[in-house]
Amino acid sequence: MSVAATTPRRSARKAKGDGHLRRAEILEAAERIFVAEGYEGATIRKIADEVGVSSTALYMHFQDKGCILLEICERTLTLLLERNREIAARPLDPVVRVRMMLDAYMRWGLEHPNAYHLVYSGRPVSAGLWPEDTRDLSTQCYEIFRGVVREIAALGRLRTGTADSAGQALWMSCHGVVALLASRPNFPWAERDELIQVTLEGLLNGLVVD
Repeated sequence: MSVAATTPRRSARKAKGDGHLRRAEILEAAERIFVAEGYEGATIRKIADEVGVSSTALYMHFQDKGCILLEICERTLTLLLERNREIAARPLDPVVRVRMMLDAYMRWGLEHPNAYHLVYSGRPVSAGLWPEDTRDLSTQCYEIFRGVVREIAALGRLRTGTADSAGQALWMSCHGVVALLASRPNFPWAERDELIQVTLEGLLNGLVVD
């Protein structure tokens, strides 16, 4: 699925009495518009038109577009944080856990390409729109991962670098896989699962001593 910008389509206005507007519908429409037009280019009116409701109806669910962006990112990052916590707690070799966490990270990004783009690939949004709790979610995701990489380093199993440089190199490399697969859908990529597995094999065989 591509995060490439597309021209938002205008939905037919929903008739009164069709039922309450689901927050998920607003969030999905807003993700598309934020990616296509950027935070500044997105407006409540554009999001409302995409969903097919009035701006007034949309304001019944969200105070402003900053609140919409915040909820998109919080919901998506919470999924990754929960996965990382669960994997990190397993009684497995740390190399196995690191591999599982990197695999989960790439698949999470590919499952949620628009939200991933907003969090990790889009233009930075004004710091005032990112409360500390939201920034902390992203930091926690990485810190849990880095903690497991430090276990590998403590065992003397890193071929090169430190726990910090190795952890960052692993994370950055997997980010590249997600970003390119999502943003260049027309390139003749190899099969997705194979790319993920080859990436993991290459990274870990290069950095970790058996």
